[in-house]
Amino acid sequence: MKYEKAEFKSAYGTFEQLPQSDLPEITFAGRSNVGKSSLLNKLFMRKNLARVSSVPGKTITINFYGVDGVNFVDLPGYGYAKVSRSEKQRWAKMMEEYFNSDRNIKLVVQLIDMRHPPTNDDIMMMEFLESTGIDFVVVMTKSDKLNKGDYKKRLKKSKEELSFVDSDYIIPFSSQTGENIDKIKAVIESHLEE
Repeated sequence: MKYEKAEFKSAYGTFEQLPQSDLPEITFAGRSNVGKSSLLNKLFMRKNLARVSSVPGKTITINFYGVDGVNFVDLPGYGYAKVSRSEKQRWAKMMEEYFNSDRNIKLVVQLIDMRHPPTNDDIMMMEFLESTGIDFVVVMTKSDKLNKGDYKKRLKKSKEELSFVDSDYIIPFSSQTGENIDKIKAVIESHLEE
C-alpha cells in the first residue's frame, strides 16, 4: 500500500452525513490528545495531512482519508472534560451509530497513552469492540516520553491491564521516532487481506 499517496477526503459532523461504506475502513479511536493525528501523519509519511492540535477535544468530526481504495477513518477523541455535555452526547451518538451501522470496518486502531493506565473510557471502548466482534489492535502512543526502565514497566503492566487483548496486538509507538510503524502497517495490511 502506498501510504504516502493518502489524501484527505472529507469531514462529517453527524452520522447521517457519512457516505455509504463501499470501501474497507481502518478506523482510529482513542481519547482526546492521545496522538491519533500524529500516528496518521507518520503512517502517511506526511507532516500535516491530519491536523495535530495542542488543544484536546479539537477533532469534532469523523475525518476520512483515502489511499489505494481504503478509507482511513479518524474518529473524534473521547473523554475530554472541558467539552459541553451536549457536545459529548453528540459525539457519543455519532460513535455509536458509526459502529452499530453496517460499515465495512476491517480493523480499529485503538490508541492509548503508554505513560498511563488505560482509562475507563478506553476499557469501555475495547469491551464494546469485543462485544461487537470488531477486530482491534492497541497502539500505545508517546512511548518515547518514557525512560528505558519506565518503558519496560509500563509495557509489562499494560499487558496485565489489557489481559483480554492478544499481547501481539499491544504495540508501543512513538510519532517522534517512528517506533513500530512497520508493525502497525503489517497488522493493517493483514486485516485488509482477510
